[in-house]
Amino acid sequence: MQISQMSSRTVALIAVVVSLVAMGQRSLAAPQVGPLDLSGSLNGAPYRIRVPAAWNGTLLVWVHGYRDKADHPGEVDDRFAEVAPNASLEAALLAQGFALAGSAFRDNGWVIQDGLQDTKDLVEFFRDTIALPDHTILGSASFGSLIAYESMTKFGGLYDGAIAACGPGAGATRTWDTTADLLIAYDAVFGMPPAWGTPADVRDNLDFDTDVFAKLGSEVSIPANFPKFEFLRLVVGIPGRGLTPPAPPAFFPGWALTDLFLATEGRAELERRAGGPVVQTAGHVYELSAAEKAYLASLGLPTAVVNAWLASMNAEPPIVAPFSSRNYLERNGDFNGNFNDPVLSMHTVIDPLLPASHEAALLETVRPSRQDNLFQTYTSGVGHCNFTGPQLLTALGAIQLWVTTGERPVAAQFPAALGFVSNFSPPPFPQP
Repeated sequence: MQISQMSSRTVALIAVVVSLVAMGQRSLAAPQVGPLDLSGSLNGAPYRIRVPAAWNGTLLVWVHGYRDKADHPGEVDDRFAEVAPNASLEAALLAQGFALAGSAFRDNGWVIQDGLQDTKDLVEFFRDTIALPDHTILGSASFGSLIAYESMTKFGGLYDGAIAACGPGAGATRTWDTTADLLIAYDAVFGMPPAWGTPADVRDNLDFDTDVFAKLGSEVSIPANFPKFEFLRLVVGIPGRGLTPPAPPAFFPGWALTDLFLATEGRAELERRAGGPVVQTAGHVYELSAAEKAYLASLGLPTAVVNAWLASMNAEPPIVAPFSSRNYLERNGDFNGNFNDPVLSMHTVIDPLLPASHEAALLETVRPSRQDNLFQTYTSGVGHCNFTGPQLLTALGAIQLWVTTGERPVAAQFPAALGFVSNFSPPPFPQP
């Protein structure tokens, strides 16, 4: 996940937003330990820590998103320990007095348990060797949000709050199950080559660049195929039921390439870790609304063809994963939502990889007695994790105030002028 680079004007806006948080919050107890810029490795996990000269006492720990594992010739693992989503935001945070830390984890791929432990180790290392923060806040994005969600339920007292941006709030099993739905739809429309495996069990060494893109690349380049990909998008809930088609400009073919990468090579890496197939489709029903069928018809896709594809998908026997490998997935990314401290989640209304419907599932997961510890907000952005600097800093300001004052945020703290959408209601998650 990459968040776009920010202009100097944006950095200035960030300074204004964060100064409202930082003013008056300089802890008298915070030792003068900076400036520090430390790098190293903890249990095989590269890390970086930055502390400004005038530390405000708050430690921000960045939990990065999914990183592809270099498992094919010519690929190189990304082992960079980033402490913020991008360099501009890193500089602005340091200027406002925040200490920053981040781990690259000890491996790439579906490493939820590694991420949980490596992040915890880094925070404890900071506390033991540098200073005891007044507050520790997790910042996370995309699949890193799973680590933040579970960290907030498992490690009480270590973290005071968390921001979970563009996260899979439905949990690991339901998130990965949607990749089976996508491959079932792809198979009905284009045909899934046996060399890829099956929607239930992809080939363990499947490579997107050499195996999948060789076919998919030509399909997305043919203009006449656009309606077919729109069928795929709608039937699996991308970017989410209730959002009005057509897809925004420049949305295609990016969403198809990203989502099918996850469904193929990404799932192959997970299946190797789990020791077998992990997805299930029991209870899944594939349907489109009359309005969606009319939209596809307006693109030249006959309703009879759409109905035939739906019938083919619904005729597929339910996929059931072996207990052991399914259990592995449940233990590596499902969470109970038992949040004891503040969690602020943020989503763009049109996210093709992890749709905003994940926020509806997240709210359902959090038990009613703990829902006061969750605040959800949305932006008008289009794309996965496509937030602006001021939006991220506004979220940080809100969680910082929540942690320090105990008062839950209100919608007025997220202004429309910065691109927040106060009246958005996420669609339900498309499948059980």
